[in-house]
Amino acid sequence: MKINWGTGIAIFYTLFASILVMVVIKSKQYDHSLVVDNYYEEDLHYQSHFDKLVNSQQAGMAVQISLDKATDNIQLVFPKEMGNIKGNIHFFRPSDQKQDFSLGIELNTDNKQQLPANTLAPGLWKLQVDWQSAGKAFFTEQVLVL
Repeated sequence: MKINWGTGIAIFYTLFASILVMVVIKSKQYDHSLVVDNYYEEDLHYQSHFDKLVNSQQAGMAVQISLDKATDNIQLVFPKEMGNIKGNIHFFRPSDQKQDFSLGIELNTDNKQQLPANTLAPGLWKLQVDWQSAGKAFFTEQVLVL
């Protein structure tokens, strides 16, 4: 069977249009959500965030975050010399924004806080601790894989 050039052009354009429609349908099914909804405002506040990071790195003021597999708890240890610590712990899930949540800091007498890890979905989590003490602001971020 011999195909003339007019039929060849028609087959080519039909295939091209079909592939283009399939690509558009696939792109509509992909989740294009941003990491944060208000990224322009976050960018404007970057200097204050950078100052918090510098404060945390000075003289060992960072929060020690560890996963205790024996008790299945996440343990946060704040510097002992700090008192009256207030702030938030943000659990950030890069793969699913719907699982993100925040908790307030509630320390025991040893400046420690334990959080159950078994309530979190397995996978990669970023713990972002934003806290204040003695008139200074601090920020610590650590990646945990559960």
